[in-house]
Amino acid sequence: MKNKIRELRTARNMTQEDLAEIIGVSRQTINAIEKKKFDPSLPTAFKLSKLFKLPIDQIFFFEE
Repeated sequence: MKNKIRELRTARNMTQEDLAEIIGVSRQTINAIEKKKFDPSLPTAFKLSKLFKLPIDQIFFFEE
């Protein structure tokens, strides 16, 4: 699944560690999501959506 996490995070001058701490996951989780090696859980996706004030479908893009 593609996503815009890195772009959204860097636009707000946040490190992976900053973002991880805010939403309650590890920095490694943020790294894996950004590198498209891991799809987040629904609770994590909702936390990201709330933090960035965007609908989930504007952050994550499903590829078949």
